[in-house]
Amino acid sequence: MDVNLSGKKAVVAASSQGIGKAIAFALAKEGADVTLSGRHELTLKETVKELKPHVTGKLNYQVCDVADAKQIKQLIQTAAGDEKRLDILVNNTGGPKTGTLDTLTDQDWIESFQLHLLSYIRLLKEALPYLKKRGAKVLNIASISVKEPIPGLMLSNTFRPAIVGWTKTAAEELAKDGILINTLAPGKIETDRIKHLDKQRAQAENQTIEDIKAQAERDIPLGRYGQPDEFATYAAFLLSEANTYMTGQTLVIDGGLTKSL
Repeated sequence: MDVNLSGKKAVVAASSQGIGKAIAFALAKEGADVTLSGRHELTLKETVKELKPHVTGKLNYQVCDVADAKQIKQLIQTAAGDEKRLDILVNNTGGPKTGTLDTLTDQDWIESFQLHLLSYIRLLKEALPYLKKRGAKVLNIASISVKEPIPGLMLSNTFRPAIVGWTKTAAEELAKDGILINTLAPGKIETDRIKHLDKQRAQAENQTIEDIKAQAERDIPLGRYGQPDEFATYAAFLLSEANTYMTGQTLVIDGGLTKSL
């Protein structure tokens, strides 16, 4: 199976750390020229410096807050470059804040909608003229909350499933242009996000972070948290020429954690 991405141009949103960084790394290792993005230029510079010796593709970056429509436009234009083309778009953001119906404010809901759903829509709309030229691939990063609600994560439980419905509809509309769009839903992937959630739970339950992690791992059939590079392998496949017939689908990468069909 050939996942060689030499000559492909990719843009990965929110890729200075975590899952986004792992996906950008995986694509660049396979030869893609990748534009990374994030809100903090220093972190982006450090990430590019870290990854560059280990990849064959070119690495570039553009500062972008994906809650800002103008910054999204600049990101896509930078990624498309003088050639005005894109082969790969990865929609990604940081995770929604924790909260319940009682604690979340109207502003929390508005900001999460803009960041965790509208940003994906805007990114694709801005990229579409460039993607249509190539018969491209689009990947949306969501969460296992698309399958099972996660206690204390009402925002995620609302907006992540919306990504699935949007992806399914977009797949039908984009098929005529040869564009394949899918969603990957991570479970307990060992990133700063998961560590932060474990820390919050440990504080709330007066336990150690190690105890919280051990409890979580007992619920995972494979018995451990996943690693970002493992998750990125699935992303690289879906975004490569090896994927020729899968579109509109949502794949859960969670070590067997979710019990729903």
